[in-house]
Amino acid sequence: MKTAIYATVLTLASASLLAADSEPSQPFFAQMVLQEVTFQVESPNDSSINRIVVRAEGPSGPIGQMEAEADGAITGVEVEDLNADGYPEIYVYVTSAGSGSYGSLIAYASNRNRSLSEIFLPSLEDDPEVSKGYMGHDTFAVGEGTLLRRFAVYREGDTNAEPSGGTRQLQYRLEAGEAGWQLVRYNMVDY
Repeated sequence: MKTAIYATVLTLASASLLAADSEPSQPFFAQMVLQEVTFQVESPNDSSINRIVVRAEGPSGPIGQMEAEADGAITGVEVEDLNADGYPEIYVYVTSAGSGSYGSLIAYASNRNRSLSEIFLPSLEDDPEVSKGYMGHDTFAVGEGTLLRRFAVYREGDTNAEPSGGTRQLQYRLEAGEAGWQLVRYNMVDY
């Protein structure tokens, strides 16, 4: 019998749940509250491709439900109001199976607590400066109005297990786009 991973976090500030200790073969469920909006995230988390369901409910009732296909298993969930508009977003961190452990993001914003919209994170491959030396092993975090993405930098000849180029950190802010929300990179630091 599989046991579900379950967490309930109630807070008025940023909330997060990291599932790094969870086994990918266990179902995932999390419930988090920010600014009177309750988010629920669930996934079977049992294969290399997983269905993720995100539900949101506000003080006046249901806001919406979104479904996505994730390339990997959920490794963390955070709620935040990055753009400080009074309406929260949910950030679901996914790590792919295999030695690369490539990270991806599934995120949704509450539109004035009436509906949910997808938040778009540009692909690293679209920016040669950012993707140089990238071979996965991403971590994500939110806080102080920014989404952080960190990963090891690989030099030519490095094996997947031994990067020698340090760490790259990207910082994104949440902005309204023409057809929805997007995370826009405004800083890159190598250390």
